[in-house]
Amino acid sequence: MTNALFENREVTWNVLDIPVYGTITAPADKEKRGAVIFVAGSGPTDRDWCSPLLPGTNGSARLLAEALANQGFLTLRYDKLASGPHARENVPAFSGKLSMQTHLDELAGAVETIVSEKNVDTHEIFVLANSEGTIHAVNYQLQAKKNRFRGLVLTGAPGQSIGEVGRSQISSQTKSLPDAETIMNHYDEAIAAFVAGKPMIIDHSLPEGVRQLLHSLENPSSLPFARELWAYNLSEYVAKVNEPVLVVIGKKDLQIDWQTDGKALEKATSKKPAVTFVFPENANHILKHEETPREKLIVQYVMEHYNAAGTELDDEATNTIITWLKKLS
Repeated sequence: MTNALFENREVTWNVLDIPVYGTITAPADKEKRGAVIFVAGSGPTDRDWCSPLLPGTNGSARLLAEALANQGFLTLRYDKLASGPHARENVPAFSGKLSMQTHLDELAGAVETIVSEKNVDTHEIFVLANSEGTIHAVNYQLQAKKNRFRGLVLTGAPGQSIGEVGRSQISSQTKSLPDAETIMNHYDEAIAAFVAGKPMIIDHSLPEGVRQLLHSLENPSSLPFARELWAYNLSEYVAKVNEPVLVVIGKKDLQIDWQTDGKALEKATSKKPAVTFVFPENANHILKHEETPREKLIVQYVMEHYNAAGTELDDEATNTIITWLKKLS
């Protein structure tokens, strides 16, 4: 696909001897410029930030990549091994091997791919990550011996441990049920066993969605990664990053709370003057614009409309990111 202002090109690199597929979206003029690498969120979220678990193909990462290309940046977004059109065929090859390290290797491969581009200024490489992807972006930055990011854009970033975020989401979704306290007790018992490396006893009285979540954590194909991720607290690690960081959490985000998570991240980085926080009034978890008042938003509605046709990026969030990147370029 070619646009008057930008063009798309497919690239690949290997992790665990499995091809990782990505898309470079770049200005059509071929001039040397800065680059932005996208890192998707959790589960089977693909390079465009779409998921087979959610309807729609109007992904925020594709829209952001095009917006950035039109502002003079080269971008790269990629499908994790467990996402995109090749996920099913990849499962036998990565089953039981996924870990924090493999996610780090995916991102390192993306960086190497970008560095090899002739029209990229290798001193001006940034990362734009969402949700779980912010963890992998920070991990890369703290471990990279070369090709470090000039700056990090962390969107929908969790300020608590992933386990705490997961629990708060379950609690929020079940609090109106008459047996909410019993549900959370059963949930906590199962999670305690999971964290301890023991088999979970998943009570049959739990709501189907909660049972599915617990079963997914124990799926052999996603271990040991799920257990590593559950205990990870981004606040602890982002405080060790010395390069400029932009944290963007929308006030219409129902997965990450801009006050709870935002304040935790602000506290952790209070001694880091290069960390900037922005909380766009009407941005949701994936930076789409949402007019509905937050108190009237329902999780099912929001997720069903994440990638619906006609949904648009939030202007405040998008302009904040572009302005910040240009300032550092």
